Amino acid sequence: MNFTLKPVQSVSTRDAVYASLRELILKLELPPGTAISEKDIALKFNVSRTPVRESFVRLAQEGLLEVYPQRGTFVSLIDTNLVEEARFMREQLEVAVVKLACADFPTEHMAALDDNITRQRACIDAHDYRLMFELDESFHRTIFEGCNKSNTWAVLGGIIAHLNRSRMLRLAVDHQWNHLFEQHRSIVEAIRVHDAESAVKLMTDHMHLSVSDQALLKEKYPDYFKA
Repeated sequence: MNFTLKPVQSVSTRDAVYASLRELILKLELPPGTAISEKDIALKFNVSRTPVRESFVRLAQEGLLEVYPQRGTFVSLIDTNLVEEARFMREQLEVAVVKLACADFPTEHMAALDDNITRQRACIDAHDYRLMFELDESFHRTIFEGCNKSNTWAVLGGIIAHLNRSRMLRLAVDHQWNHLFEQHRSIVEAIRVHDAESAVKLMTDHMHLSVSDQALLKEKYPDYFKA
């Protein structure tokens, strides 16, 4: 049997570059429409161009980069059609999982949700939108983990990139996060008292926040969205 193993360091470097670039894009530190090059990224990360090229391919496959021959590579604009499709997919899974959580949810995960809510309250006062996004993600991930659905969460994370950029932009534009906080707090209480009906309604309404935000975001940041 003949096969060639890639060097471990090469794989590690490739994955590290990919993860770093993906985070910069999702956190809008590389905003939609930004031109980037293999050479500049390789210099920034102090690596060869090979892991950068491989990372570009992966990010293009996810729809986060657009490659135009003779023109260059650009961070993709946010596609509202993809945002809506991702929201729809996420809503179906979030609703299903919160119903499971209302039936049976581990004590340690409930404690993690309570801690998350406390940190969200402090984050609102600090107006830290990146931390608020991370706490929001952690909140939902904890529910999935408490229902033994960690793999489902991991798969979901790979298909909602456009939605996540839209969510991050929403938090950056408007620091009035009390409604978001209250929805999270109410979802926790519904899980605590095993009220599946209320939890499903709350989660459904919560997932529809991104729909109502699209017009506002496109008006304020027209260059970030596909026409």
